[in-house]
Amino acid sequence: MPQENLEIEKSIRKKFHKSLFSPFAKAINQYQLLQENDHVAVCISGGKDSMLMAKLFQELKRHNKFSFQLTFLVMDPGYQPANRRLIEENANWMEVPITIFESDIFNAVYDIEKSPCYLCARMRRGHLYSKARELGCNKIALGHHFDDVIETILMGMLYGGQIQTMMPKLHSTNFPGMELIRPMYLIREEEIQHWRDYNGLQFLQCACRFTESCAAAKENQESASKRKETKALIAQLKKTNPFVESNIFRSVENVNLQTIIAYKENGVRHHFLENY
Repeated sequence: MPQENLEIEKSIRKKFHKSLFSPFAKAINQYQLLQENDHVAVCISGGKDSMLMAKLFQELKRHNKFSFQLTFLVMDPGYQPANRRLIEENANWMEVPITIFESDIFNAVYDIEKSPCYLCARMRRGHLYSKARELGCNKIALGHHFDDVIETILMGMLYGGQIQTMMPKLHSTNFPGMELIRPMYLIREEEIQHWRDYNGLQFLQCACRFTESCAAAKENQESASKRKETKALIAQLKKTNPFVESNIFRSVENVNLQTIIAYKENGVRHHFLENY
């Protein structure tokens, strides 16, 4: 039986203040993710990360020094009834006042064989931006955490042949005036799991309909296995180098362009020989 909501909130203020709320607030301040009079659509997928993000935003709003608005936004892309019900029950239990809207994304990409996961992610984000703007929001918040960031950096190098990171905030290219923020940027996944288990909570896992489709399932599994491999590699390296995670994170903060063969800026490729 999960904890009552008051106990869940108390755990964030007390037991997990240092490991969850402090890095949440630090990311917001360090990357200037929130300004006065912002209206943020807190995007909830139903998983542990986004549900915790909702609770952290509620806690922040109780103590913040300036005014901002929150809308807790859930998109149903075609969930099975049991999955949608789990999201609604958790939101009700945790006193998160969600706004649900429906889309047909799962149906739209179900028969796509080439890169369905990429297309699904793009479509999901587009629908979230569109609904958020309709509701008067100027920002959407996604629940990516520290481990997502360092895994993305390493995956880009190992599988994509490029150096890039998951940015803490981005201007939308298709929705002028809208911005994407990632306030969980400095929070470790193991701390999120600890909070979940401590409170006896159960959240939605992958509810992707692609697992029912052979071609799409193969790509989905390949993508997941690459991330799983990367996660395992980081864990292995950590055994001999306890600073490996922070070093991966800091590597994209300490890029020395004088030691880079080539780089892209605004879509234009530059080579070191241009100024040699």
